[in-house]
Amino acid sequence: MTDRVLSRRRLLAAAGVALGAAAVKGLGATASSQKPKSSFKYCLNMATLRGHKQPLIDDIETAAKAGFTAVELWLDKVNEYKKQAGDLADLRKRIADKGLSVENAVAFANWIVDDETERAKGLEQAKRDMESIAAIGGKRMAAPPAGAQRASAIDLLKAAERYRALLDLSDLTGVVPILELWGSSANINRIGQAAFIAAESGHPKAALLLDVFHIYKGGSDFNALKLLSANATPVFHINDYPAQPPRERITDAERVYPGDGVAPLTQIIRDLNATGGQKVLSLELFNPNYYKQDPLEVAKTGLVKMEAAVEKALA
Repeated sequence: MTDRVLSRRRLLAAAGVALGAAAVKGLGATASSQKPKSSFKYCLNMATLRGHKQPLIDDIETAAKAGFTAVELWLDKVNEYKKQAGDLADLRKRIADKGLSVENAVAFANWIVDDETERAKGLEQAKRDMESIAAIGGKRMAAPPAGAQRASAIDLLKAAERYRALLDLSDLTGVVPILELWGSSANINRIGQAAFIAAESGHPKAALLLDVFHIYKGGSDFNALKLLSANATPVFHINDYPAQPPRERITDAERVYPGDGVAPLTQIIRDLNATGGQKVLSLELFNPNYYKQDPLEVAKTGLVKMEAAVEKALA
């Protein structure tokens, strides 16, 4: 092969490398100049209005007027409505007519407890709860460690088996139980525990229900959110917490609007968004000071502050 041919090949190779580098640099510049696309749907958890003690229909009306597109209902109020009205079909229509979806429902069946008799009753209760949620068009049900709040620590593999039994009910009802972390509980109080139980359940629909306040209360680092997949956290409770009282003494009553506390919300929202897939951000507050205010103003303020926190994180 002649020196002339070799020189020509070296020239073409060098040109190709230069063009490739320029293309990569150009793509990087384009990507960095674009804002990340939000994957969030805004939801109102009715705990935020619970202290106002409105009828469920008024809660739903408040959520719609405030601008939310989804709600997270509490089963005790749904059951109360059913007892008074006799049918959940009307409730389903009322919710849909307001342009709202029922992304999740809060229930407290004792599915995880060690006592076999109580656990069997808990599964029966969970099935009834799921059937009620399905009747109003709901998609999911919270599965917290109810009944084991202050019990001795439950073996995580046993907890995984029990969560699997709960998930198997979803195959019958269409409503998926999502494993909820409670920071103050003796069981499932850290992200790693919840992720282990969900993974070891072996069920394809296993997922987590996490919460800014509960993650903080339980002592997990928020960086753990980076390890979760797109399907791991379909619903995420958003709120904030103040610097005082300290973590050991802080309670649900100290929860505040997103952005009004010291939680690293920008990091949290970015990490959740980066995992991909649509996620429901559900505003869950129990602040007695908010319960003294007009419920519509509370809901409106909450939505505005949620949107502002997301906009800041994704700017």
